[in-house]
Amino acid sequence: MNKDVIYIDVEDDITAIIGKIKASSEKIVALVPPKRVGVLQSAVNLRLLERMAKNANKHMVLITNNQALIGLSAVAGIPVAKNLQTKPEIAEIPALSVDDGDDIIDGAQLPIGELQKTADIASDGDASMNKAINSIAIDDKSVSVAALGATVAKKFNKAKTGVKVPNFNSFRKKLFIGIAAGVLLIGFLVWAVWFAPSAKVIITARTTPASVNTTATLGGNAATDVAKGLIQSTFQQTKKDVSVDFTATGTKNVGEKATGTVNFSNTSLTSQSVPAGTKLQTTSGLVFVTPTTVSVPGASFPCGNITCATPGSASGAVTASAPGSNYNGATGNLTGEPDGISASFSGSSAGGTDKTVAIVTADDVQKASTALVEQPSDQIKAQLIKQFTNGEVVIDDSFTIDRAAATSVPAIGAEATGPAKLTSSTTYTITAIAKSDLEIYLKANIEKQLVGKDTQRIYDDGISKVKLSGFAKAGDTSTVNIVSTGQIGPKIDEAAIKEQVKGKIYGEAQSTLQAIDGVSSVDIQFSFFWVRTVPNNVDKITVEFKLQNG
Repeated sequence: MNKDVIYIDVEDDITAIIGKIKASSEKIVALVPPKRVGVLQSAVNLRLLERMAKNANKHMVLITNNQALIGLSAVAGIPVAKNLQTKPEIAEIPALSVDDGDDIIDGAQLPIGELQKTADIASDGDASMNKAINSIAIDDKSVSVAALGATVAKKFNKAKTGVKVPNFNSFRKKLFIGIAAGVLLIGFLVWAVWFAPSAKVIITARTTPASVNTTATLGGNAATDVAKGLIQSTFQQTKKDVSVDFTATGTKNVGEKATGTVNFSNTSLTSQSVPAGTKLQTTSGLVFVTPTTVSVPGASFPCGNITCATPGSASGAVTASAPGSNYNGATGNLTGEPDGISASFSGSSAGGTDKTVAIVTADDVQKASTALVEQPSDQIKAQLIKQFTNGEVVIDDSFTIDRAAATSVPAIGAEATGPAKLTSSTTYTITAIAKSDLEIYLKANIEKQLVGKDTQRIYDDGISKVKLSGFAKAGDTSTVNIVSTGQIGPKIDEAAIKEQVKGKIYGEAQSTLQAIDGVSSVDIQFSFFWVRTVPNNVDKITVEFKLQNG
């Protein structure tokens, strides 16, 4: 339900207040008296207001912290609230403790004299006053304040036939309470007027975007130099031996090699040699190798002429070129011997055996190398990023992996008795830029856009929106793209703002600041509800800027 708030001036009399209440269109009326309560210090006036509100079918509430007025309101049955947001309540009437000392005289208990007749009447004083008030026609607009007071006094005095004896102890207590309340009130007023007031001026400025899109060279330990397009950078690095297991798919016969004896015949007149390593091949394609050099003498002529020529001969061992039982039993003539020499088995070859084992092939190593490269590195990258502890901005795509030549154990062609392993010494590196250097770089690029704009300044250098991408490395030089959007707006001096608004009321201060070019709105927040003026002390004024981004 809505309520009407009526502020009472010090000069308002009871009829003016009654008129304001009757003129209100709301059922709930909140009366806010001034610090000097004036006309409301009278219990008669409060009862007149209470009766008028009841007759007008309105609910009246007093908004006050004044203890004296709260006490009078309780007697009159008027609800009281400390402020407009507090729930109104009818205050309790404090019970007065009366001493039983001999200095208190109760005239109602005297057995003689005219006071005896007044005892019952005096105790009914409140009822008599209410009766007197209820008999007044307060709806008559021609009735004056003096007439209302006189009428009530006259009717009330007719109802009183006794004499009230003053209670000096009660008066003394009230006097001390009043003095203490006065001191507290004065202290509160001093605090409320001189120490409590403060104000926050909130200025919303219109700004326009200032974009930055540039490529910078990462200078490592070299200091940032915007003119040269150089920005200082840092990096984190770690080295690890990365390996992957694989299965050898090749096979090899590692059995014993067959051996045999070969007769060499030399028909030339001079001696010849069969070098070690000479490969001799059977008619079936089996190859045997001479492990040592064999010297074969030249032909002889026992009868002194060619008709009885006898070839020179010598024998030597041969070994099969590969293991296997298929080399056993080789006989007959062999080819591959030097010119002028013939070779044939003396007997047959023997001793070859079969034993097949798994070996590592080049194809196995190639497949393992691919698996090695495909191993996940996200966890290592995250660990490197965590090592930046000073607020650096990480260049995400600067994460690089450098792998040394991979080594296979066992080697290619060697027997693998179990899973083989391919290992590579790997270096992981990621680069970042210190936030302070980025701010310098961004601010310098935005300041280039303010040339010739003396009335503008940077409100946001764009550090919160910066994006680093396009990392590229060529030799020892690395570059990165820096993209962001800052905000520029009107140049407003905080100290000048404080000087402009000090000592001014809300509306005046607001209109003064809104006249500044580039300011879209102004709000002033005061420390307490009773403060409506900006303090004269600039130390009690704070200025907060908000951006209305364009």
